[in-house]
Amino acid sequence: MKTKSFLFLFMFLSLMSFAQTKANPEETAIKQSLSYFVNTIKTKKIDQSVNCIYPKFFTVIPKDQMTQMLNITYNNPFMKIEVQDFKFGSIEKPEQIDKENFSIVNYFLKLKCNVGSLNEDMKKKIHAMLIQKYGKNNVQYAAKENSYVINAHMKACAVSKDKKYWKFVILENEYKSKLVKVLPKKILDKI
Repeated sequence: MKTKSFLFLFMFLSLMSFAQTKANPEETAIKQSLSYFVNTIKTKKIDQSVNCIYPKFFTVIPKDQMTQMLNITYNNPFMKIEVQDFKFGSIEKPEQIDKENFSIVNYFLKLKCNVGSLNEDMKKKIHAMLIQKYGKNNVQYAAKENSYVINAHMKACAVSKDKKYWKFVILENEYKSKLVKVLPKKILDKI
């Protein structure tokens, strides 16, 4: 009798823990959309990357300018940037505001930035910029490879009308003034 009770209790607890760890459909859809976005950057398919950006963002920075900026960043022959790893952090429950759903997403990228073709002065400027943007503890220089390895803690706002297909706005404090025209105040207050 004790064995049957113990077995029943074990099965019940297992089912309960499985039910609690199952991701909700919105979170799964956000993860799929963000993974696609990061993979388009990783594979340097910049036009596809730009299509993953929330369309209202192009009222602040025109689409062709965004395409050019991403090409300069990720297809630059003088400073090659490679996405080496991608991990999810926390994903907020979507919040509906004016018929659109918004969710703040934290994620982590490990980037490798090869600066071998740059002169020493440019390397120093790049180093200072990377330290300022990502923090001293998140930027390491690999002298043998003439590269920086960057652990980038990123934040984005996922936006969707149907909670199935999500577009993104990368959230950075230095762009907050421009994002006022793109995102609701309630979302901006979370940055």
